Amino acid sequence: MKWNLPNILTLLRLLAAPGLAVMFLYFTRPYADWFALLLFVSAAVTDWFDGYLARTWKQETKMGAMLDPIADKAMVVIALMILVGYSTEHWTPWLVLPATVILFREVFVSGLREYLGDVAGTLKVTKLAKWKTTAQMIAIAVLFSQGIFEHYLVMSSFGMDQAMVDQILAGEVADLRGLRWKLEGMVWSGRVGLWLLWIAAALTLITGYDYLRKAMPHLRETR
Repeated sequence: MKWNLPNILTLLRLLAAPGLAVMFLYFTRPYADWFALLLFVSAAVTDWFDGYLARTWKQETKMGAMLDPIADKAMVVIALMILVGYSTEHWTPWLVLPATVILFREVFVSGLREYLGDVAGTLKVTKLAKWKTTAQMIAIAVLFSQGIFEHYLVMSSFGMDQAMVDQILAGEVADLRGLRWKLEGMVWSGRVGLWLLWIAAALTLITGYDYLRKAMPHLRETR
C-alpha cells in the first residue's frame, strides 16, 4: 500500500468502524452516542476530503480505490446494527425495513463484484452511489443524536414525578431544565433521521438495480 495522506485517511476511517461497536460495548450512553455522532461527521468530511486530495494531488491508487467503499460499508453496516439493537419498540419497525434494504444491497453488490472478478471494473462507483453513501451517513449521524437528546432529557427530569414533567411539557410550569427543547430535539432527530434513512434506502435500491443492469451482460450463460 502506498502511504499518502488520502490513503491514510481512508485507512483510519476503516479502522474506526469496529471502534464504533467497541464504544457501545464498553461505554454507556450518551458517551457512545457522542462518539458515534462525531465519528460519522468526521467520516463524511474525510470521505469527501480524501477523494478530493487524491484527485488534486494525483495520488489515486488501486488500494485507495478498493479501501474507500469498504470503509464506508463497514461503518454503515456496523452503525445500522447498533441502531436497530438499541432502538425503542416504537421506532423499530420503521428502522428495520430501510436498514434491511441497505444491508441486502451491500451484500448483493459485493457478491456481484466477487463473482465478476476481473470484469468487476464495469461496476464503477457512480455519483448517485456517492450521494447514497452521504445520505446514509447523515441519516445515521442524526439518529445517533436522538440518543443524546433522550439521555439528557431523562437526566434533566431526574427526581421529578410524571405529573411535574407533564406540567412542564405543557407549559404550565417554568421549564428551568430545558425539558421542552430536549424533547423536541429527541422527537425531531428521530423523525428526520428516519426520513433520511428511507431516502437513503430508496437511493440504495436505485443504485443496486443500476449495478445489476451493468452486470447482466457478464451473467448470461453461454451456450
